[in-house]
Amino acid sequence: MWAVPRVSEQHLAARRQQILDAARRCFVRDGFHNTSMQDVIKEAGLSVGAVYRYFPSKNDLITAIAQAVIGTADATFADLATADPPLPLTGVLERALTFVDTQLGPDGVLPLALQVWSEAQRDPVLAEFVRATYTRLRGHFVAAAARARDAGELPADADPEAVGTALFGLVPGYFTQRILTGSPNRATYLAGVHTLLNPTPHP
Repeated sequence: MWAVPRVSEQHLAARRQQILDAARRCFVRDGFHNTSMQDVIKEAGLSVGAVYRYFPSKNDLITAIAQAVIGTADATFADLATADPPLPLTGVLERALTFVDTQLGPDGVLPLALQVWSEAQRDPVLAEFVRATYTRLRGHFVAAAARARDAGELPADADPEAVGTALFGLVPGYFTQRILTGSPNRATYLAGVHTLLNPTPHP
């Protein structure tokens, strides 16, 4: 009997990525609700069975796409919170927004974020994924705030949870405005944050 050739892990990973890339293009072009699994199958140029083998549903696709970029964001934000020496909080924000900018273009996934948030209001499984993800990412900013307090950048009685939460909120605030209005650019946004944090006293 002829042995059935084994498919390499590299081939399987490439096929999975091919499907994810096709889904991302469909979602960006037509929107989450207007894209069917058949649209993704056609865009990927694969058989029905090949696509469903990896992703049984559209929600599996959107979750996988989100997980891919979130994995990178998680590592990036964790590095910001553990940098040695500790970064000033404005430096943490600047580097976080630099990462965000890499995901705002046509090949990025942040334009899908608003669609994911909307769908999470109706899908409990996706809602839990979003909740857990954003809680974890926010935790890195809380850790950065705690280090800033210990380094004397913040008052000794500052609450790292409160500061980190507010700092993290500036990240989606930036990319939401960029997605919806096309502005501001990173330099303008950071200049505004700096002015808010360090206002010039009136004479």
